[in-house]
Amino acid sequence: MYQKMTFKRFRLQALSAAFAIAFATTTAWAVDPFQVRDIRVEGLQRVEAGTIFASIPVRVGDTYNDDKGSSAIRALFALGLFKDVRVEINGDVLVIIVEERPTVADVEFVGAKEFDKDVLKKALRDVGLTDGRPFDKALVDRAEQELKRQYINRSLYGSEVVTTVTPIERNRVNLSFSITEGEPAKISELRIVGNKAFGESTLRNLFDLDTGGWLSWYTKSDRYSRAKLNADIETLRSYYLTRGYLEFNIESTQVAISPNKKDIAITINVVEGERFVVSGIKLEGNYLGKDDEFKSLVSIRPGEAYNADQVTQTSKAFTDYYGNFGYAFARVEARPEIDRTNNRVALVLQGEPSRRAYVRQLNVAGNSRTRDEVVRREFRQFEASWYDADKIRLSRDRVDRLGFFKDVSIETREVPGTPDQIDLTVNVVEKPTGSLSIGAGYSSGDGLGLSFGIKQENAFGSGNSLGVQVNTSKINRAIVFSTTDPYFTTDGVSRTIDVYHRINSPYQNQDYYKLVSTGGSLRFGVPFTESDTVYFGLGIENTRIVPGTSLPSSYQDYANQFGYSSTAVPLTVGWARDRRDSALAPNSGVYQRANGEWGVGGDVRYLRATYQYQQYYPFSKQFTGAFNAELGLGRGVGERPFPLFKNFFGGGLGSVRGFQQGSLGPRDGITDIALGGTKKVNINAELLFPFPGAGNDRTLRLYGFFDIGNVFSADQKISFSAMRTSTGIGVSWISPVGPLRLAVAKPLRTFAGDRIERLQFQIGTTF
Repeated sequence: MYQKMTFKRFRLQALSAAFAIAFATTTAWAVDPFQVRDIRVEGLQRVEAGTIFASIPVRVGDTYNDDKGSSAIRALFALGLFKDVRVEINGDVLVIIVEERPTVADVEFVGAKEFDKDVLKKALRDVGLTDGRPFDKALVDRAEQELKRQYINRSLYGSEVVTTVTPIERNRVNLSFSITEGEPAKISELRIVGNKAFGESTLRNLFDLDTGGWLSWYTKSDRYSRAKLNADIETLRSYYLTRGYLEFNIESTQVAISPNKKDIAITINVVEGERFVVSGIKLEGNYLGKDDEFKSLVSIRPGEAYNADQVTQTSKAFTDYYGNFGYAFARVEARPEIDRTNNRVALVLQGEPSRRAYVRQLNVAGNSRTRDEVVRREFRQFEASWYDADKIRLSRDRVDRLGFFKDVSIETREVPGTPDQIDLTVNVVEKPTGSLSIGAGYSSGDGLGLSFGIKQENAFGSGNSLGVQVNTSKINRAIVFSTTDPYFTTDGVSRTIDVYHRINSPYQNQDYYKLVSTGGSLRFGVPFTESDTVYFGLGIENTRIVPGTSLPSSYQDYANQFGYSSTAVPLTVGWARDRRDSALAPNSGVYQRANGEWGVGGDVRYLRATYQYQQYYPFSKQFTGAFNAELGLGRGVGERPFPLFKNFFGGGLGSVRGFQQGSLGPRDGITDIALGGTKKVNINAELLFPFPGAGNDRTLRLYGFFDIGNVFSADQKISFSAMRTSTGIGVSWISPVGPLRLAVAKPLRTFAGDRIERLQFQIGTTF
């Protein structure tokens, strides 16, 4: 009741204000003009008097009349700060009397569970309602509608919002939005009508929206969203257009909500049209005398079904190729010539390079912390050079890969009056690059591990990184200090300094022997191409064998001959190339790395090399093939044997699943402890596919796998007959608390003494 009375009072005041304006423009100002000697303002509480004087069209010394009085009232009401304005005349003094609107003191939300309150406050700020702003009933109405819109976007159609206005001292009000969220509306029916060439179930599998499953509580795929439906419709359209259906059309989309606002039925009516085959491709226009080069960029194939993706890809390739010669404003139009009698289509690619341009200036915007040079040194497009689209794209990607920015975009702007010049502006949105992290992880092979890290990726805006990492578990412990200067030289040679201390124990029992390594290294990374980097490094490392229970005889023999402590001076050489589409959940691309280590000084002499090759195959939107191969080889140099503490190990996640972590290869004859070996072979094949009920969510997927591999000693030959193999199924989940990898394996080829572990998992969490 109080709320209704409050709103009624505000409405009456608003009507009074409107009446005052109307009255002021008619009979209220029947006064003779006079010269204003002074202007006085009454009724101000928070608004500055200067705001009044700046808004009214009257100054001291001016001649006052009725029109100026009306204009003054209208101007002050237009500010939105006052609910009542009056003008009075006291002799030759103009008196302006105002009554300020209440100010919003606080905004709170009651019953909001679906959204964080900060999200709702931001939504209200976008409509102009926030702490410190004048209270306006119209703003409250807009705020209620905005809150309902936010909930409708989450399929909460039954949500209700009730606003309570509470006046407090000093002409302020508190606003309380009581929200009844209700139950989300769920998709009960999803129909595609008019399809003939493809089954409805096939088409529905393309959608992220569905009618729900047992995992819908996680994926929320059964919650209706107009944005998601539009995206699914575009996916459907693309599916047809890439399979020859040039004239495919979405005739209508109906979304029906049940009276109780809990069920949604979606019907999509489609017209497939006929399937067309490409009969030929013609190039028309100006191709700079490089017709053969442009023809080599055509990905459209005559005799195959029309494919809109190939047409778009070809048009973009043409535009980019024009850009490589400085034609920043080139246009390419793909014009279809349709033969409906024979269901064939000829494509005419009309190219127009327009005018050539060069870059006058390169500007950087949005970097409040990062120095300009950190962005500029990544650019391969230079000022006063011809516009080169390929170099600009590469530059943008290099800036983005720095990891310092949330968003990187390049704006091209013509120079007024100079049609052959453009300015480039690199717009960046910075993100925090410093982190303090505390973490925990658990794996079936490594036990519980804790981690602590302090890292600054962009120290002082210089682009350099500084960090310390501490990791601990039952069998692996480490503390590492590192710093990297990505531009140690102006040519882009990076420098990395590492100092570390590591403790490795074969099992979780702390009474077992340990290997303690302490050292440091200096590495340089030389970019030989835009995608290939070669690394050179030199380090020094001391490794101690700490005796304990179950010290293998081979370690004891090594210690007796060469001592319990060994110092090595390793020279390292490495190469890396990463062309995956994602490092976290890759779907396509290739990753390769090779590393070599040569003990050139100290107590040990050895060579150690590893090579890894990964490739991902996108079979479809839902299925991804993955292949991984890893080889390792080590040998002693001169009269020294290969140091045991540099051995390779195999088994478990990341190797041959189904066998205990690090258990493959030669064993000590007395303690039966795995010793590792100087040779390692590991091959993995996986097929990743959607988790049942998760739709096309790539963060949660099942995978089937086949592993083969083993570790061999120096006096053993690599033999495929000695390889262990396994197969199984697993779950890969990029969870809100970190990545999780779980595998249930069945060893296929085993030998006496093998340690089997059918269930293996690893999870990392940060908190």
